[in-house]
Amino acid sequence: MDTTSVTIVALAIILYSLVSARLRQSVITAPIVFVSFGLFVGNAGFRLIDFRLEHDVIHLLAELTLIVVLFTDASRIDLKLLRREHDLPVRLLTIGLPLCMLIGTITAWWLFPEFGFWQAAVLAAVVAPTDAALAHAVVTNKLVPTRIRQAISVESGLNDGLCLPLFLTFLCAARVAEHLETTAYWVQFAAMQIGFGPLVGICVGYIGGKLIERSAIHKWISHSFLELTTIALALVAYGAAESVGGNGFIAAFCAGLTVGNVSRSICRAIHEFADAEGQLLTLLVFLIFGAVLLPQAYSNLTFTGMLFAILALTVLRMLPVAISLIGTRLRGETRWFIGWFGPRGVASIVFALVLLKEIEVPARQDIFAIAMATVALSVFCHGLTAYPLAKWYAVRTERAKEISAAMEHEPLSEMPFR
Repeated sequence: MDTTSVTIVALAIILYSLVSARLRQSVITAPIVFVSFGLFVGNAGFRLIDFRLEHDVIHLLAELTLIVVLFTDASRIDLKLLRREHDLPVRLLTIGLPLCMLIGTITAWWLFPEFGFWQAAVLAAVVAPTDAALAHAVVTNKLVPTRIRQAISVESGLNDGLCLPLFLTFLCAARVAEHLETTAYWVQFAAMQIGFGPLVGICVGYIGGKLIERSAIHKWISHSFLELTTIALALVAYGAAESVGGNGFIAAFCAGLTVGNVSRSICRAIHEFADAEGQLLTLLVFLIFGAVLLPQAYSNLTFTGMLFAILALTVLRMLPVAISLIGTRLRGETRWFIGWFGPRGVASIVFALVLLKEIEVPARQDIFAIAMATVALSVFCHGLTAYPLAKWYAVRTERAKEISAAMEHEPLSEMPFR
């Protein structure tokens, strides 16, 4: 990457920062701005920045961002509190997410018979994880009932980590189905990836979290280094897992989950880092997405692929969510509100890049194009509707509360947001 590209990217950050507070209460979100800017200066526009899909910096930035997102999101979750009070995200994760992937797989298999079952499952897994950063106006709007905001936030914080082992399993099955490797090789590979990843992550999170916590208690570590050290745990977990054949992303997720539940006192530093440096990484990924990934995907996108992208954001998401919430006595608009705000973002981008670079399958270019189209639609559709729909929904639920006791307003403990 040359100095001109660096200067242009830095200028974009400065210009957006100058008006960021004003834009927060509008339909123009940060991902919309950075994706649009990427399209303007990238391969689809004036080609002012020199990025190519083959550049290692793109993969490094995307992978680093997902590591930080997985670690920080997982660290926010209090498992005891989640089991006791937060039935909605549990339903969304244990019923809604599997149904979303199952229905998505069947639909992809029907629309793309040449993929076969397992490559269709890979596509469903790539577009399944949600990203609440694209619906920031919803999860931070105090007028929306706490129970609903937290359901969306907690689901997005955990489902990318839960989708990852399934994504890897489907990839290995697709390789076997296409006779690209022996069954024994890919079974062993999947077992090591999914087995060693959590084990390493838990060990790193527990030991590292306790060491950092004790150092902080004795005031041996400054606050700035406390932020850096806690985030470094995510990188240690990732590197250690990869070195022994495990999956580094799963390790980072498990490390964050462990730190968040055994060393709660240092989590504030993790969240402060995520709100600043972590957000910067995410916005850079969206800029690269607009500049390089989306133009690359456009050349391989078909009408059927675009149809699947639309279905992935609507029926294939909203129907499983509605089914998972049966019996909760939530109002109809609440079920569709939660179902609609399942935006796709960084996790889908990184999964698609892993598909291209690390574990290839025959339909990888088509799957990549469909995934990128899904993310692009999500950035604009969910971004533009987040603020107005949040206001509309808040008014509707407040009226329902005045008329009768609404399940949406049931009291529960506050949990941190993404």
